[in-house]
Amino acid sequence: MFIDKIRIYLKAGNGGNGAVSFRREKYVAKGGPDGGDGGRGGDIIFTVDEGANTLLAFRYKRKFIAENGGDGEGSKFHGKDGGDVVVKVPRGTLIKDAESGLVIHDMSDGDDFTVCRGGRGGWGNKHFATPTRQIPRFAKSGMPGEEKDVVLELKMIADVGLVGLPSAGKSSLLAAVSAARPKVAEYHFTTLEPSLGVVSTGGESGFVMADIPGLIEGASEGAGLGHDFLRHIERCRMIVQVVDVAGTEGRSPVEDLETISEELEKFSPDIASRPRLIAANKADLLASGADEFSLIPDVYEGAKELEEAAAAHGWEVVYISAAKKENTRELVARIARMLEDLPPVLTYEAEIVDDPEKSTASPDDVTVTKDGNVFTVEGEWARLLVDRVNFEDRESLMYFETSLNKAGVIDKLREAGCAEGDTVSMYGVEFDFVE
Repeated sequence: MFIDKIRIYLKAGNGGNGAVSFRREKYVAKGGPDGGDGGRGGDIIFTVDEGANTLLAFRYKRKFIAENGGDGEGSKFHGKDGGDVVVKVPRGTLIKDAESGLVIHDMSDGDDFTVCRGGRGGWGNKHFATPTRQIPRFAKSGMPGEEKDVVLELKMIADVGLVGLPSAGKSSLLAAVSAARPKVAEYHFTTLEPSLGVVSTGGESGFVMADIPGLIEGASEGAGLGHDFLRHIERCRMIVQVVDVAGTEGRSPVEDLETISEELEKFSPDIASRPRLIAANKADLLASGADEFSLIPDVYEGAKELEEAAAAHGWEVVYISAAKKENTRELVARIARMLEDLPPVLTYEAEIVDDPEKSTASPDDVTVTKDGNVFTVEGEWARLLVDRVNFEDRESLMYFETSLNKAGVIDKLREAGCAEGDTVSMYGVEFDFVE
């Protein structure tokens, strides 16, 4: 089974909580606070698996959750950092935001990419000791890890895309010029998934060729298999269109040429405009009176018509027999010459720019809503503040009030109409507003 598009859920680990602890040791007076910091949550990291060419591994596993950071402990012991989760994907996989469809990252460069970052660990109470607050009975909670629903979309990386109607000989051609062994048989839709092959041009030179299955009339609108697989030629630098020049399926080679061209144009004008070479396959069935494939236009009227139709688009025709591997070397040589003058394989720029320094909880995101005489404060920053305050400790309450002032939350309450004696509610905690 070939899977090239799938939705998954990612959740980085939460940061561990800071500890509230005091040094208690015999013969050591006034040991002071020694609560350690929480550990950092694990990240979700994507890496390229060179041996994979499908997203089948995600069929039964669609949730990836990293380990939370450990809580801090006394004696200034730091909590353990959470373990990362490494997600392996084929080269060429696009990571997209599930809701907007925007590209987060293109896994075509081979580098690892962190999609979700683990939350920072909270500070222990050792950080909050001051000359006037020598016994802080509060610590910071760990920050939550990032979470995302993403869509993985595989767009194969190939220099050359083979397109053509069923039984034109695309799989036979790929097998003839590379070490790939796609299934070859005499019935339509033999190929049910794209295949890649590396074509050598001598020495260490070569290019990657992709066999794209299932193109028929209406493919751009979902007919046949083409709608699912046309995305795999979006990166190709050029197109080789394979045409059954002998008409063994009862089709006209010229009609075959135009049918595929129209479907490519409907799917993507950009793809349709890329450099193209026409591989006139099964030419051996026409060459009974000729010794060289180049003579075919002189001995077969259908070949002349194909030449004229291709010339109208500015495309060159190369006659081959993929089954007998005749003239395939000349085809490879012409492809290699064309590739020399073409730009590199397409890569997709990120459409969502992530700022790793941006906090997942900001006072700017805090909102104040009024319901009667009760003013409700909401926001991730406010929730985390409440979590790390000991409301039974006077110094902790002073820290709470100072934090609200510095963050501008008190000003937001005033702007919302909060006055002396009104009730303020924050995540289960209620207090009277005092000017």
